[in-house]
Amino acid sequence: MSAAAENTQPLPLAGIRVIDYSHFLAGPYVGRCLAGLGAEVIKVERPGSGDAGRHHAFFVGEDDAYSGYFLQLNMGKQGLSVNTKDPRGKVLMHKLVDSADVFIENYRPGALDKLGLGYAELSARNPGLVYCSISAYGHTGPDAHRAGFGLIAEAKSGIMQMVGTPGEPPPLLRISLGDMYTGIHAVAAINAALLGRTRTGKGQHIDMALYDTLVSMHEYAVQCYTLSGGQVLPEQTGHDMPTSTLYGVFRAADGDLVIAAQVDDAWKRFAALVEAHGGPAGFSADTRFHTSTGRNANRLEILSVVKPWVASRQVADVLALLDGIDVPCAKVQRIDEVLADPQIQARGMVVEQEHPVLGKIRLPNLPFKFSDCDTTIRQVAPDLGQHNAEIAAALGYSTDEIAQMQADGVLYTKEMKQ
Repeated sequence: MSAAAENTQPLPLAGIRVIDYSHFLAGPYVGRCLAGLGAEVIKVERPGSGDAGRHHAFFVGEDDAYSGYFLQLNMGKQGLSVNTKDPRGKVLMHKLVDSADVFIENYRPGALDKLGLGYAELSARNPGLVYCSISAYGHTGPDAHRAGFGLIAEAKSGIMQMVGTPGEPPPLLRISLGDMYTGIHAVAAINAALLGRTRTGKGQHIDMALYDTLVSMHEYAVQCYTLSGGQVLPEQTGHDMPTSTLYGVFRAADGDLVIAAQVDDAWKRFAALVEAHGGPAGFSADTRFHTSTGRNANRLEILSVVKPWVASRQVADVLALLDGIDVPCAKVQRIDEVLADPQIQARGMVVEQEHPVLGKIRLPNLPFKFSDCDTTIRQVAPDLGQHNAEIAAALGYSTDEIAQMQADGVLYTKEMKQ
């Protein structure tokens, strides 16, 4: 939201109740996005250890009591910790789901059926429920039963095989591409299902697979193979793309930058710049390089000119030259540089929250920008079972009933001993 925008509308999902029965990354990210869009999101965790994400680095606070990973992925949610294996806990969960619009889970297919929380049982109770499952391989197919993480999907999908230096093992991507990309697709699917429900009155089961999502992400490799009759397979190419010359990463004297001069007009401006600033005479006039096909066919010759040209200059000098001729470029930034970037600051992409124990904390914001409402989440992630009493009371439980369930461990809070 721009600084001049006003909150003249309610958030788009105001009034929607979401049960987030997920852990680690993909599911919690979906819940966080829906919370940012205005939904009431109730984070349900197992007693004792809670979401496994609570035990994932980076840790802060006394005795490393808080996980930054959990704080980031669960902001804006209420916290409920209930023992669903106890009949009273199962009844409470069913009452909660009866009041909900959306249910999110990311366990192996069939795992929640055993707890009475599978789609068939919950949708029979609440036909309008939009039930979103996220798993490695989905709920159908020969691999549906297999465990998996984003790393597995990245390897299986063909994405990992395309990155890195030829002849060396592919690198880890260092971001959870499979989980986050699947998560945001789940957000889109949930909203579509909610919209469809306005016409039919019925919810449905959304079956999201990390593997499916990453295969769908191929904007080039799959069609190259299928349309070439199986003749073209992507290969590791290191720091540039052989099918988009000139497009890649280049090392300057004091750091790295990227250049995107793969479009004909941008290439001609770039080639003229290189020639005017010490490059070989006639470089810009060489008609072999004036088309994409020609540049790709002569890629190594082009790189033999561009690489030393960039390497002889400072990053800032190269960027200034390229900005001057409107050729897209950027420094390869470290995270500290990203957080200090005026563009990121202007876009509000770092949210500050006031944590009751940690004080001020700064975490990545969601990228949603609406003209008339602000999706920035100011509410910190809940402690384990923090909102047990409020949620149970809203479902009609008396103070005595809540106290008894707390005493018996049906409802669990952070302060309780295992």
